[in-house]
Amino acid sequence: MPPAAGGPRILLRRLREIMAEQASAQTRLDKLVMLIAANMVAEVCSIYLRRAGNALELFATEGLNPSAVHNTRMRAGEGLVGLVADTAGPINLSNAPEHPRFAYRPETGEDPYRSFLGVPIVRGGQVYGVLTVQNRAARQYDEEEVEALQTVAMVLAEVVAHGALFDIAELDEPELRPDRPRAFRGEGFSEGVAVGQVVLHEPRVRVDRLIADDPQTELKRLDEALSSLRASVDEMLESSELDLTGESREVIEAYRLFAQDQGWQQRLRDAIHTGLTAEAAVERVQDELRLRVARAGDLYLRERLHDLEDLARRLQRHLDGGEGGGAFPRDAVVIARALGPAELLDYGRNGVVALVLEDAATTSHVSIVARAMRIPLVGNIEGITDTARAGDAIAVDGETGEIHLRPPPEILDAFEMRRTLVAQRVAQIAKVRDLPAVTRDGVHIRLMMNAGLMIDMPHLVESGADGVGLFRTELQFMIGQTMPRLADQTAFYRRVIDAADNKPIVFRTLDLGGDKILPYGRWEREENPALGWRAIRIALDRPALLRYQVRALLAASAGRTLRILLPMVSDVAEFNAARALVDRELERARLMAQPQPRQTLVGAMLEVPALMFMLPQILRSADFVSIGSNDLLQFVFAVDRTNPRVAKRYDALNPASLTLIRQIVQSAAEAGGELSLCGEMAGRPLEAMALIGLGLRTLSMQPANIGPVKMMVRSLDTREVSQFVEKLSGRTDHSLRTRLAAFAAERGIVIR
Repeated sequence: MPPAAGGPRILLRRLREIMAEQASAQTRLDKLVMLIAANMVAEVCSIYLRRAGNALELFATEGLNPSAVHNTRMRAGEGLVGLVADTAGPINLSNAPEHPRFAYRPETGEDPYRSFLGVPIVRGGQVYGVLTVQNRAARQYDEEEVEALQTVAMVLAEVVAHGALFDIAELDEPELRPDRPRAFRGEGFSEGVAVGQVVLHEPRVRVDRLIADDPQTELKRLDEALSSLRASVDEMLESSELDLTGESREVIEAYRLFAQDQGWQQRLRDAIHTGLTAEAAVERVQDELRLRVARAGDLYLRERLHDLEDLARRLQRHLDGGEGGGAFPRDAVVIARALGPAELLDYGRNGVVALVLEDAATTSHVSIVARAMRIPLVGNIEGITDTARAGDAIAVDGETGEIHLRPPPEILDAFEMRRTLVAQRVAQIAKVRDLPAVTRDGVHIRLMMNAGLMIDMPHLVESGADGVGLFRTELQFMIGQTMPRLADQTAFYRRVIDAADNKPIVFRTLDLGGDKILPYGRWEREENPALGWRAIRIALDRPALLRYQVRALLAASAGRTLRILLPMVSDVAEFNAARALVDRELERARLMAQPQPRQTLVGAMLEVPALMFMLPQILRSADFVSIGSNDLLQFVFAVDRTNPRVAKRYDALNPASLTLIRQIVQSAAEAGGELSLCGEMAGRPLEAMALIGLGLRTLSMQPANIGPVKMMVRSLDTREVSQFVEKLSGRTDHSLRTRLAAFAAERGIVIR
């Protein structure tokens, strides 16, 4: 049966009247459930709110036994109420007792009720409780009823979160929010060390007026705010205050497209038609988007959600009459669940010293902009936004991902010392930047850098790298909303080559698949994407994609040497098939009398263990081989490096790792082939020392690691290191790290 005549608007007005009453919280809750039950023509209406330990407590009911209020608690995930909270989505059942998650609680007296509709009371992605209605008759609630209950739950969430019924602190036991130091470990996405005070990223305008008096007035306010929002984004792009070039500008260009998204704007208007104010409509649409993205688990949708969250917060400020901004301390460390790139640009104007996010990725828009602005960024710190308070002291290490919230004095002193040492280290590294990476016994080690965006290229000079050993071409494809055109690809590669100023660059062809999904492509979910349809496998199944990219690379490299690296090669036939596609493009350019590279070299990336057994054969076809240590060791140890439960279980300095790499080096030497290694191993001085001892002479790493590795190289004797590593290879230790570190200390080799 649909809601009573008058629809959700009358219900919302009555809710507003009840909330405004001068009565106890319990009295108002009791009236709320009575009102909702009557409007929904439901025999039962109940409100469950979250308490300490994630339990859901029955706070008010109409229809169940009154004695069950505050005496019935559902554990996390227990029963249908727990299922609604876990999934953060509605549960609509015609016969609830038959559901496998149904949990019978005799004290409630719910025996006669069959139909069940539960919706989460959610705000800002956080579930505060569950709102339910029930009836004796076995029936499915229709869409209008679900919509009405969700609207009520959204209003109730705002009321609870803002303490309009009672202080939100009453929902948590004191021990859940102790005022004590906390340490977190996340992932560093932009390097740097900072000590400062917390600024919580809460530009969200408090929505005090939830229910609209006149929907037409609210629609007009929304349209005016949207127009003002679009104008402010345009102004940001035209500003000379910020140096927006290359990928950072493309990110904001894409952000402007989101601000013009008609689907998003229409959903806002639809929410206003249900009886909400413009501000409340923005809140509701964003909560729905958060839940949809959480259920979908799509990486692109999650990144788009960050931009839409940013836009929603800006829109709220325009509705409130201004962009806000407020004063910031000189040492502000901004903490947020997620952040859009435009908001980071705003913060950058205020001299923010670091950024901490619960949700981020190294290729996310905000990470790209943070690196361009040289702001330390640590991401994937679950729970920090709920733990931190404005003004708290905080220490951030953007390299290790280490965070200390409310640190004791000794921790603060340690971070201040580390910051000082980092500055001194930078000065020391600057002194060796232009010196050759030559060992004490005269062996030259080529230190190359990894890159993937135009903003990386200035690091070639800053780091003193010998060239770019790995240029990840897929990043250009991943940050846009459409496939880059041939002319755009050619222009981009030409800018990269020009920026290298005659230093060698190795362009890896598209390494898509796995966790690298194009936002505009169609991808089927795979049970094990790391071992699935990715990299060269996609290129061979979709040859036009590879030929299109090679065509752009050939045009951009006219008159110069072009080095192409094919990723995830498993066997020689696979490589030959891909190289044949490159040769077809070379022949096409010749027949069309187009400018060509002076020389075109094609290499294979050794990431799949099977290829190491075919090195002599692959080196008869390939011009060079590059070991991709990250994936190679992942496959060798059968460890998913993205799974925190196992990622650190095996050390790269395990005897098996060193034995494997030694065999690859020896096999390549016997075949007379060119060999290099790129990956995290190459950028750590201790691991790099071991690799040099195994015979590697070309290493590619992150630009920031070039200086420390060069200092290590200039302090060692390759003969001593080789002899020592040879002795270690036969050991059975879980890790050789301690022994290698002791050797370095004895010989005065700089590894820190």
